[in-house]
Amino acid sequence: MNRLDFTERDLRALRIFCTVAEAGGFAAAEQRLNMSKASISRHVREVEERLGVRLCERGPAGFKLSTAGVVAVELASRAIKSLELIRSEIDAVRGVLSGTLSIGMVEQVITHEDCRIPEALAELRRRAPGVKPELTVMTFAQLSEALRERRVEVAIRGTYGKERLFDYRNLFTEKHRVYVSKEAAHAPDRRLPLVYRPHPFVEQTLAEHGFVRGPDAGGLEAIGVLVATGNYAGLLPEHYAALVARRHSLAELPKSPVFSNMISAITEASRPMTIRVELFLDILEELHHDSSVAQD
Repeated sequence: MNRLDFTERDLRALRIFCTVAEAGGFAAAEQRLNMSKASISRHVREVEERLGVRLCERGPAGFKLSTAGVVAVELASRAIKSLELIRSEIDAVRGVLSGTLSIGMVEQVITHEDCRIPEALAELRRRAPGVKPELTVMTFAQLSEALRERRVEVAIRGTYGKERLFDYRNLFTEKHRVYVSKEAAHAPDRRLPLVYRPHPFVEQTLAEHGFVRGPDAGGLEAIGVLVATGNYAGLLPEHYAALVARRHSLAELPKSPVFSNMISAITEASRPMTIRVELFLDILEELHHDSSVAQD
């Protein structure tokens, strides 16, 4: 069997190919790579010649990965990420923490009075200035998927039902209630449709509390807007509803169901934990524990 001994040039061409695939085409990758389309195309051809297979179709019909291209992107992306870990892990052995810390989190979590994530990142910066945090806001479902696909190292979201695939570190508790406009709150016999988003508490509210499903919403902001119209009910965290109520007519629905939600820092159980991730999790626990003790 022939061995493929990749050179530094080959690795660079693979990185370029992965960027093209992620961007969805050569034109879209130009700005990301700061390279001409002709140069990008040349590097992709080199990868194809090296592997002896066509990786993508490009032309008037647009850009599309071949079956081999899909496999190549997945494997090359993993390999490149592993190579990028070498420096940070060697630094860790030397007692110097470095590298990127990828964190995913749900929207509006920072508005909760018990959230200490900014303080934790500041303390991480103090203890390990070589570590660069990378934050992305996602939905509950997107965060679970990102953890499984190892696109994030830490997910900060509600716990709900615990999965054996993940490890959980409890941070603080938020409560969710159903909110309506103040006018609708004074007419308890009028049951408004419940704004829908893919969320365990919304599903439970629809199934157990007699609400009709209303329009779909793409996050808390969208739910707040629709509730403020006076035409819909919406399930919102207390701390976020309090912010909206400062500007718009909003009130808790009488006899609203109440859901307690533990916000946790979640990692994939089978994924080896880097020292920088472990340090960040320890800092999160320290700060949130200190916060809960202070409140007691």
